[in-house]
Amino acid sequence: QVHLVESGGGMVQVGGSLTLSCAASGRTLSNPFMGWFRQGPGKDREFVAAIPYSGGRTFYAYSVKGRFTISRDNAKDEVYLQMNNLQPEDTAAYFCAAASSATGYAQASNYNYWGQGTQVTVSS
Repeated sequence: QVHLVESGGGMVQVGGSLTLSCAASGRTLSNPFMGWFRQGPGKDREFVAAIPYSGGRTFYAYSVKGRFTISRDNAKDEVYLQMNNLQPEDTAAYFCAAASSATGYAQASNYNYWGQGTQVTVSS
């Protein structure tokens, strides 16, 4: 089992920044590939970013590339999502998730464990 807890959400104005954190515990090495997803009001859950255990190649949705940065600290079992130049369309509940591999990294069904989510609201 892997337990994930997100934090860092809140309300920010357009153009502002936030950093989300995801603290992992349990058998984290069994699901080392980490991703962030989001779900806006009335929308399906969508992929945002993902990172392997090595922290090498990272993956981003087109809509956030260049504005968001995913990173991790394996010593702390934490994953982060730095979000810059936030826009109203970024308003959503953000979830971190853990998977055993990178296969299908953009698909929610690839991930075995999920956090409870943290709300990000961007006001204009």
